[in-house]
Amino acid sequence: MINPNLIFETFPVGPLQCNCSIIGDPETRNAILIDPGGDSEKILQKILDLSLKINRIVHTHAHLDHFLASARIKEVTGANLELHKDDLFLWDSLEDQCRMFGIPYKETPPPDKFLEHEEEINLIGIRGKALHTPGHTPGSMCFFFENYKLLIAGDTLFKGSIGRTDLWGGNFKIIEKSIKEKLYTLEEDTIVITGHGGSTSIGREIRTNSYVRA
Repeated sequence: MINPNLIFETFPVGPLQCNCSIIGDPETRNAILIDPGGDSEKILQKILDLSLKINRIVHTHAHLDHFLASARIKEVTGANLELHKDDLFLWDSLEDQCRMFGIPYKETPPPDKFLEHEEEINLIGIRGKALHTPGHTPGSMCFFFENYKLLIAGDTLFKGSIGRTDLWGGNFKIIEKSIKEKLYTLEEDTIVITGHGGSTSIGREIRTNSYVRA
């Protein structure tokens, strides 16, 4: 269960049903948006329903299904787009990615800020940090909110699985190292919000994930 002192919503969006997450502070109404992968109007309506102000738009990586709605959300909210620099080549190849998957292309502005490993992802009332977890892509990141025992894992770690490593810049040995050294070291009751599909916990994956064993 997510801490009741945090506003938290996660829901699938876009053509590949990426899990988009909103993390907000109930007092200040400041919020962080993670992976707006499509369905921009659905996301904007959710933000409106929750009476939140989006201050930062952060991305776990730059596969098209994790930032298709980023341009529109930035246009409406004015929030910065943030990404790890090692995925800039993917961000810049959005048109090619869309063509490959037969998805309509809309231009997206470049990131406003590059995230670093262990950089604080903070707003008034919300404290977290970015973890660089390459392997699915070179710039893959997870976002860890320790006070709430909450990890937004993107496509690095799934329930019983891991992110694909056969796409641009993927590498199994690197994702294995990322998971073992940066995720499996977190407390076992940490809730994991995956990039697609259902949530899990660090402890569950340590015990049952057959792709990366602790």
